Amino acid sequence: MLREITNDEMPLVVIDATGNLKAINNGFEYLAHGGRYVLVGLQKKEISFLHPLFHKKETTLMSSRNATREDFQFVIQALRSKQINANAFITHRLPFQNVMKDFPGFLDPASGVIKAMIEM
Repeated sequence: MLREITNDEMPLVVIDATGNLKAINNGFEYLAHGGRYVLVGLQKKEISFLHPLFHKKETTLMSSRNATREDFQFVIQALRSKQINANAFITHRLPFQNVMKDFPGFLDPASGVIKAMIEM
């Protein structure tokens, strides 16, 4: 299905927020040529990938900053206590069926996107 949605090009960005070792290791295969793989979830074991595949696709590997468990707990508490209104950061929404048509426009800085939500 992912190949159909992307016309066999695959996504330019894959984000793993699970921290699941198997999901992280498998995420590389979903990237388009020149894509970015962003690791947000924390995994304490070694991740692995086939270097020829990684190299051939000219992949960029990125990770989140060094936030601690306490940092995440502070943010979660701030969200729960309404000190932070997460909805205020959502500037754009689109239904999943419109992703192929509308998402490229979100990449233009003139669109003013801060946080775009894809509704499933």
